[in-house]
Amino acid sequence: MLRNKRAAKALLLTACAVLVLAALSGCGKKNAQEAAGKQVVAQYKGGQITQAEFDRFTSINKFLYPQYAAMLSDPGFQDQMLDQLIAFKILGARADDKTKKDADAKAKDQMNQIAQLYEAQYGKGSLDKQLKDQNLTRADLEKYIKDSAYAYDAIESKIDDNQVKTEFDKKLKADPNAFDVATVSHILIGLQDPNTGQDLRTKEQALARANEVEGKLQSGGDFAALAKEYSDDPGSKDNGGKYADAPVSQWDPDFKKAVVSLPLNKISDPVLTQFGYHIIKVESRTTKTFDEMKEQLKSELAQNQIYDFMDKELPGLIQSKNLPKPPAGDNPQTPAPPASGATEPGTGSGSAPSGAAPGTPEAGSNSQPSGQQQTGK
Repeated sequence: MLRNKRAAKALLLTACAVLVLAALSGCGKKNAQEAAGKQVVAQYKGGQITQAEFDRFTSINKFLYPQYAAMLSDPGFQDQMLDQLIAFKILGARADDKTKKDADAKAKDQMNQIAQLYEAQYGKGSLDKQLKDQNLTRADLEKYIKDSAYAYDAIESKIDDNQVKTEFDKKLKADPNAFDVATVSHILIGLQDPNTGQDLRTKEQALARANEVEGKLQSGGDFAALAKEYSDDPGSKDNGGKYADAPVSQWDPDFKKAVVSLPLNKISDPVLTQFGYHIIKVESRTTKTFDEMKEQLKSELAQNQIYDFMDKELPGLIQSKNLPKPPAGDNPQTPAPPASGATEPGTGSGSAPSGAAPGTPEAGSNSQPSGQQQTGK
């Protein structure tokens, strides 16, 4: 999504419209629905948004992000979704023919990837079935992906290598390890249960247990087996405690400091972070070059420019908004979703397969292995 990466369900008809539709049948009902769909809910410099367009946009977002269904009747959330759709329209109109052609090709590739994900997880024809359940079609989904790609690529195409190099140098100056990547195995002796937040042990107890594990490793114990037995990191314990080729900048500062300074392939003494004590073995450590980071940094710059557009330019381009108000009493206070547009790593829910949200600017961003944030990694 464009702003705060939030998504929602399509707007319900107003109470009056629902009553009218209930009283009609056959052709009359169809005509009433068509009339409601043609209602203009927003006007902006250069265009307008109809109720049908808005409903389709929010339905697609609800399909991609099922956890946002609870927000469907929140007027503030609906208003933000409308702003996002307007932004898609305005920015997409700024894309040149080459940008649109490239975006069309990306959209087809992403549609194929989504279909393959659904078939792998739910069986043949599952994508069409789940779209149909929400009154959507593949054409609706592909249009959404194209429209968002037009908007995003229109911004990204204007970012040149000099701007990206400036950003690279800026990050490197702020953090000399900003582009370091490491393969690390660790065993966490935690202070709290990552699922419940309940205390597991004191620092003194954790340190004693960590020393016990270190001793077994120094005596030739198998790291993967001991990780499975002792580690309190749910994101890595069943994988030998390993995180492969991970950016060190994502980790707890104390853990990161150890990873960038420890000798390779040596068992560390217990390292204390806010999450507990870690026994760490750094298996490899490299630094990505500008050429390796260029596309990611360009994507980050584009996202920042989109946020700036939403905050600074968009309000002056919107001429009017006229979303139907939900019925009285149908306005729950819903909590805002995480800024990342997703739940904590490894805890995502919903019917869409993992990664089934391509087409949005944040698609393809670096997701972290399960449990890292709870364990100091």
